[in-house]
Amino acid sequence: MRTMKKLEDSLYKPAQESGITESGIVIRRRDILRLAPLALLAACDISPEGKTETFLRKVQGFNDWVQGTIFGPHKLAPEYAISEMTPESGFRVNTDSPHDLNLDPKTWALEVGGLVQKPGRYSLDQIKAFPKRVMNTRHVCVEGWSMVPRWGGATLNDFLNAVGADKNAKYVYVASGDGYYTTYDMASARHPQTLLCYEAYDKPLTLDHGAPLRIVIPTKLGYKNAKWLTNVFVTNEKTSGYWEDQGYDWFAGI
Repeated sequence: MRTMKKLEDSLYKPAQESGITESGIVIRRRDILRLAPLALLAACDISPEGKTETFLRKVQGFNDWVQGTIFGPHKLAPEYAISEMTPESGFRVNTDSPHDLNLDPKTWALEVGGLVQKPGRYSLDQIKAFPKRVMNTRHVCVEGWSMVPRWGGATLNDFLNAVGADKNAKYVYVASGDGYYTTYDMASARHPQTLLCYEAYDKPLTLDHGAPLRIVIPTKLGYKNAKWLTNVFVTNEKTSGYWEDQGYDWFAGI
């Protein structure tokens, strides 16, 4: 979990200067920082029976709220020139394909459900029919390393529009063939750089890198980039994720 110092540092990075809440109230960063100590005190249970875990979860919830408030849905992550890319030979695999991967690339289809007008199974060819976005963006791992691969795929926003995702829905939950799962706020899911990715370095993804389809979301830490995608579910419930259930940030913005 981020410390408050790291949170404060992230707030002062060049980015959107203010956020707009659902009620339309503009919140400036300096106002958030001024209120932060009060919010933390309000969250703290100082009774003898109070538990550290409860306090930490409340701090994490506040952290997620701050990140969501200042997130700029139209502010792009940096994109790099070909000369600045990580060479394909350095395209790191953080986790090899699991031996019990529950999908067959030959018969794979993406299962879509929840608050959508057109639920069902969508083939890779159907996803490839959408306009392809190619981008060289930085993948940042929570372990401390990063790389700049070349990605290619359809934007998740285009796909959500095509399946008739509810415009007022708040979250997108995804699951993977290895049992992995995570959830995105809708603004992050519809960000123009969030991809249903099926290519890397202008070639089809390898299985180790998440084939046949993975999420690429350069506005978030690496553990939000789910590989071996099998399910997309649009919902109004804020569900969690594999690492989030173990204490990692839910929003995970960078």
